[in-house]
Formats: sequence, structure tokens, C-alpha cells
Amino acid sequence: MQARWLRPLIFLVLLVVLWDLSIRVFGIPAYQIPAPKDVIITLWQDAPRLLAESWPTTMATVWGFLLSIAFGIPVSMLIAGSRTVESYVYPLLVFSQSVPKIAIAPLFVVWFGFDMLPKVLSAFMLGFFPVVVSAVQGFKSVEPDMMDMARAMEANRLQIFRWVSLPHATPAIFAGLKVSITLAVVGAVVGEFVGSNSGLGFVLQRSIGNFELPTMFAALVVLAFIGVVLFWIIDVIERLIIPWHASQRQNLVIGS
Repeated sequence: MQARWLRPLIFLVLLVVLWDLSIRVFGIPAYQIPAPKDVIITLWQDAPRLLAESWPTTMATVWGFLLSIAFGIPVSMLIAGSRTVESYVYPLLVFSQSVPKIAIAPLFVVWFGFDMLPKVLSAFMLGFFPVVVSAVQGFKSVEPDMMDMARAMEANRLQIFRWVSLPHATPAIFAGLKVSITLAVVGAVVGEFVGSNSGLGFVLQRSIGNFELPTMFAALVVLAFIGVVLFWIIDVIERLIIPWHASQRQNLVIGS
């Protein structure tokens, strides 16, 4: 029972059982909510097609996530290092999050067509903000005494960043990356909703239009699986880069 993967699996099984019982007890028709058995059968029968359609969605998610890192980390460094930049840029970033991404995604299709780029940009739009916010918080969390000590030892700005700022900000950065990768999946699907002839978002849109609810739920299961796998990859990378932080979290979990 102490295994990290066992408890979520047990909870998932309980949710599926409650799902099935609710359908049987309340007599919910199949055109509203499909039974778990029908979803499992659809997953088995349509597995090759769902796997093929998951590839463009995964690629759009990964590329959008990488763009979020490539732009988010430098922007967060500028915001954390300059109050002038923060006063100009940070409010605009917060304002941009109030704009529904589903309203911006059609513009990407108009500007860039129906290829992969609009989906990548949609994933980038959702994944960018968590990276910036968490990284800014991480860079600002460095104690001033440590910065003063590094300057007293005649360290230059690059050395201060390499040995003081970045190690202290890395846990917060990875926390933002974990949020970003899950939102990037949502962004990729939003891009596929708006304009695409492939991907899991396209499968969802077509299955909803045809009232193929088992197919829709099967696609949602595959999407959830993609998000879990990508999240797990980020968690593994975090453990490799900052193992001391992972061990501290584990000790806290065991202690609680």
C-alpha cells in the first residue's frame, strides 16, 4: 500500500465501479453516459486508430511545451531581475490569461492554416503562463543574504545565476513545468477542435457530432493517459536534476 502507483490505481478502480453502479441504479441511458464496459470495448477495438490519432496531439503538446520553456524561462528571468520590466510585462501576462484561448485559436488557423503550427501555438498559449509565474516566484525566493555573500566573494552575474539563483529556483520551475505540460495537452486539443483533420481533438469533435459517446470517452481516456505519461516524464527529470528536493518531498510524505 505504500507504493506510489498503487493507491491512485485503487482509487481509479473505485471510480469506475461507482460509474457503473450509478448507470445501473439511476438507469442512465447509453446516449447520455456510456457504460465502462462499452468504453473498454471501444478502446480495444479502436486502439490502432486512437494510437495513430494520438501521435499528432502528442507532438503538438510537446512542441508547445518546449516553446513555453524556451520563452517562459528567459521572460521570468527578466521579470524577476528588473522591477521596470515587471511593471510593464507582468500585468500584460496576467491580462492575457483572461482572454479565452478558444477565441484565439481560430486566428491561428486563419494565419497559419491547418498544419501543425496552430496546434503548437495553442498549446504554447496555455503552457506559457504557469512556467513564467512559477519561475518568477522561484527566482525571487533567493535569500538576499546569499546574493550579498556571492557578490562579496566577487562572483560575476553569470556565476551568481549559475550557483545561487538557478539552484534555488529549480524546484519552483519544475512545479510550473508540471502544470504547463498538462495545460499544453488541453491547448493542443483546443487547436484540433478549431481546425484539424487529425488528432484526438478531431476524434472528440467528430464523435460528439455523431453521438458516438463510447468513442468520445475512449479518446478522453487516451488523452488522460498522455497527460499522465508526460507529467511522469517531467517528474523523473526533476528527480534526476534535483534529487535532494525529491527526497525532501518523500520524507515529508512519509512523515505525514
